[in-house]
Amino acid sequence: MPKNAVTRGPLDDLLVFHELARSLTSTLDLKSILRIILEYMERFIDAELWALLMLDPGRHELYYAAADGGEDPRFAGLRVKLGEGLAGWVAKHGETLIIPDAAADSRLAMASRGHTFSISSAIGLPIRGRKGTHGVLEIFNPHLDEHSDYTIAFLHILVDYAAIAIENAQDVAHVQQLTITDDVTGLYNARHLYSVLDRQLEQCRRDSSFLSLVFLDLDRFKLVNDNHGHLVGSDLLRRVGQRIRFLCRNTDLCFRYGGDEFVILMPDTSREEAYRMARSIHAALVNEVFIMAKGLQLRVGASAGIATYPGDGRTIHAILGAADKRMYSVKNTGRGRVEA
Repeated sequence: MPKNAVTRGPLDDLLVFHELARSLTSTLDLKSILRIILEYMERFIDAELWALLMLDPGRHELYYAAADGGEDPRFAGLRVKLGEGLAGWVAKHGETLIIPDAAADSRLAMASRGHTFSISSAIGLPIRGRKGTHGVLEIFNPHLDEHSDYTIAFLHILVDYAAIAIENAQDVAHVQQLTITDDVTGLYNARHLYSVLDRQLEQCRRDSSFLSLVFLDLDRFKLVNDNHGHLVGSDLLRRVGQRIRFLCRNTDLCFRYGGDEFVILMPDTSREEAYRMARSIHAALVNEVFIMAKGLQLRVGASAGIATYPGDGRTIHAILGAADKRMYSVKNTGRGRVEA
């Protein structure tokens, strides 16, 4: 932990603020930003432990991004609900919370989990920007003195700078995500498929591992557009894409190749395992009844072909070509099955 602070002059602190601003605006990588936040916080305040929690907006929970200068296994997997404990209260209310006496505040009971020391005091600061609260900075047992107000003021400046940098990084990440995402289904697009497949094949060459690819085409999908219109067709494609993603493993990558064609990339998967997985996905997909607007019920048929590295080739075009060829073989011999 940092040594006791030395006497600083106004110029010293102005230089620190300038250096902090330059550091935070020099990168758009979120992990780098979080590391910079903790480095500067550690330089400026002496405390027994400090932690940085980030908000998971989908789950309405906070997770520990870093603690005591880096990733801490004591906090791995630990989640804090909004409104719960010190960090949860700060995130929910968007306000700084200073607790000089832990014994008199029940909100520190939750914060004590996983700590091997007793908590006597704590500070919680929201990392809050124009888009809301992004996280919380927790400081336990801070060694404050007659300069405490000055130190707290610096921490507020730190988290204000941090919020701006985090929002900039998130905006850039969102734009980058849009460039690789299909706007109808929300799956990855074909451009990203070629990039990912190239990297995966290179990894397979180094590790002598398997890689399987499933090329799946919806049968007679044009009839949906002809009978119900393109809006219904697009909505059905979206639902099919979501269903495919749900049916796949966490390690699989799903893409909309184009039109009514989908690709599932299965790293570290042999032909036999890919065939078993693809048949399971296919059966669940064609048996699904999709409930559309106004109660319309639709089902889809599908044909799929599988290719595996290295047996079907060692290049992007060889693997895609082999899977596409097998898919069309299914199309030409009755449709509605998987061929490996």
